[in-house]
Amino acid sequence: MENNFLKITDVEFDELLKYLRDGSKIEIYTDGSCLGNPGPGGWAGVFIFEDKRAGLSGFEKSTTNNRMELRAAIESIKAVPPNVSITIHTDSTYLKNGITEWIKNWQKNNWKRSTGGEVKNQDLWMELASLVENVNIEWKWVKGHFNSVNNNNADALARNAIVASYIEE
Repeated sequence: MENNFLKITDVEFDELLKYLRDGSKIEIYTDGSCLGNPGPGGWAGVFIFEDKRAGLSGFEKSTTNNRMELRAAIESIKAVPPNVSITIHTDSTYLKNGITEWIKNWQKNNWKRSTGGEVKNQDLWMELASLVENVNIEWKWVKGHFNSVNNNNADALARNAIVASYIEE
């Protein structure tokens, strides 16, 4: 496999936000990472608007990979101003299928799975469901760790968030 990593950010995140206006369309590649499952985790979003690219990431001390995938989407959506259309690219079928298909039944069934058990990560699913209610958002799946520069960059940012948390301690 060819190394497709580019410079992860071209501009600072706050600078990229200054260019967004009502009706703008932004692409976001999200990813979550965990060292162990559970273990320390990181999440990230690579935001692309026109010719500008910026990253946003964070860390949790004890979490799971699925929680970090959800957190990446939540924090990325929260960061985008209102009235901006979003396309989120994720390599997590759990995230994409959960928010586009499964969530309707979970809500209808009082957050129970079709097998009868509680929906895992219910707190994050509820937060995500609330966030996307009034947002023009499209969800796309991308094959992870493959040939998507931006997905690879989101993965690198998420992993770097974990490493940086240990350096800062």
